[in-house]
Amino acid sequence: MLHGLPTDRDVTPFVPPSAITAVRSTRPVSPMLFPDGHEGWLVTGYEAVRQALADTRFSSRQDLGILHVPYPTPGMPEQTEPSPQEPGMFLSMDPPDHTRLRRKLTGAFTVRRMKALEEGIVAITERQLDALAQLTPPVDLVAEFALPVPSLVICELLGVPYADRETFQKNSSKFMERDVTLEDKIAAYTAIYTYLSELITAKRADPADDLLSDLARDEELSVPELVGMAFLLLLAGHETTANMLALGTFALLEHPDQLAALRSEPELVPGAVEELLRYLAVADVFFRYAAEDIEFHGETIPKGSTVILSLLAGNHDPARFAGADRLDVHRNARGHLAFGHGIHQCLGQQLARIEMRAGFEGLLRRFPALRLAVPANEVRLRTDMNIYGVHALPVTWA
Repeated sequence: MLHGLPTDRDVTPFVPPSAITAVRSTRPVSPMLFPDGHEGWLVTGYEAVRQALADTRFSSRQDLGILHVPYPTPGMPEQTEPSPQEPGMFLSMDPPDHTRLRRKLTGAFTVRRMKALEEGIVAITERQLDALAQLTPPVDLVAEFALPVPSLVICELLGVPYADRETFQKNSSKFMERDVTLEDKIAAYTAIYTYLSELITAKRADPADDLLSDLARDEELSVPELVGMAFLLLLAGHETTANMLALGTFALLEHPDQLAALRSEPELVPGAVEELLRYLAVADVFFRYAAEDIEFHGETIPKGSTVILSLLAGNHDPARFAGADRLDVHRNARGHLAFGHGIHQCLGQQLARIEMRAGFEGLLRRFPALRLAVPANEVRLRTDMNIYGVHALPVTWA
């Protein structure tokens, strides 16, 4: 039995910790002892993770019971009561509450709507590449490219002034840290919540042509619900894609044969994006609460158990993807779990795909001599964050 969830990448920065791989090969639905003594479960096999994501017996709610944390959290007190349900936070809801709120957004994120935005996203990406090219290397690719591109896109889509980015980027990063104190986490959340509450109130009084204004016009939604929804969209809209762009570039630079294939055949980029999503799965750890006793893949999971789903481990399951720990830009990675599965599957996945296609294609085209400016083992990994990636990626070019 695992004692806590390993987070250190002890094989390479891109594949699951060896202890998780070992558990998956012997018992893909496995008991796990949490740091606070809770006996919960870890799901690592591809089929089991996929099925659990779609099984309503595994609740997403945080107010049914205590969701135990699978890794040490210095400075955070032990949880003794369930977390209250936050208005608008539909990721931590089950139907019908989840259905009601998500339905308000589905029209804005259709494939057709996202396709209509593609030209503007490519233009934003190219302007950021122009700015990058004016800098004297070495530069931090996170600060100068990977973070600005999705931040600019999501700000424009939502109607959030990009000039305010430092406020929400700094606080969202603090909110995503695992080992900050409860006071710091609450302060970060409060700062974002206050900012968005003022913005939503202003848009309800004087709507503009943006997604938050469209939502604010909906009188069925309360201001707290609107703020909760805006919080999720803003956080997910820049954190995940930024880390995929940075970590994906790191992975390609560490796999020169795959990088060379993309440079010689740019038409491979869309498929390579899917493979990078599978290979890296930056939003890895999903929490679920067993709402009843569950017979699942030959195991009995008792009611009240915290169940951890590892999307990364599922994506690296050799039973589903041959040579799963190998990055292969020629692979058909269809069916990967990086965007989840079931009713909570990522709403913005088409937007993320467009941003990544534009980002990787443009970066490889504009910077053919791009390389790391430091040894790979000096790149700081975000093993301390709820969304994986790199804290910085120092790069240079000829």
